Amino acid sequence: MEIIMSILAGILFTTGIYNLLQKQLIRIIIGTGLLSHGAHLFILTMGGLTDGKPPILTDHDSHNYVDPLPQALILTSIVISFGVTSLLLVLAYRAAKENETDNMDQLRGNDYE
Repeated sequence: MEIIMSILAGILFTTGIYNLLQKQLIRIIIGTGLLSHGAHLFILTMGGLTDGKPPILTDHDSHNYVDPLPQALILTSIVISFGVTSLLLVLAYRAAKENETDNMDQLRGNDYE
């Protein structure tokens, strides 16, 4: 299970970096989102994946539980990534509306090829 999650996180990182290297603003924002989701999967994988165990301690079985810290970190990271994505979308919309293009070369003032 952890190998599959690692491969999936690698695929998310690969597509995220590919989209970050594109010239359109919306692809850059999508790449940022994919990178953050890949990081979430890596954090979840590092916490250990166990089936059917609750993330709470009981009196009877104190050493057989799932660590809730990675889940709390991922929840916080998901909220932060949604905030960053919404901010980037607003900034990209404003830049595209102001300059009438979303191409990074044209936004930088370089000639479009």
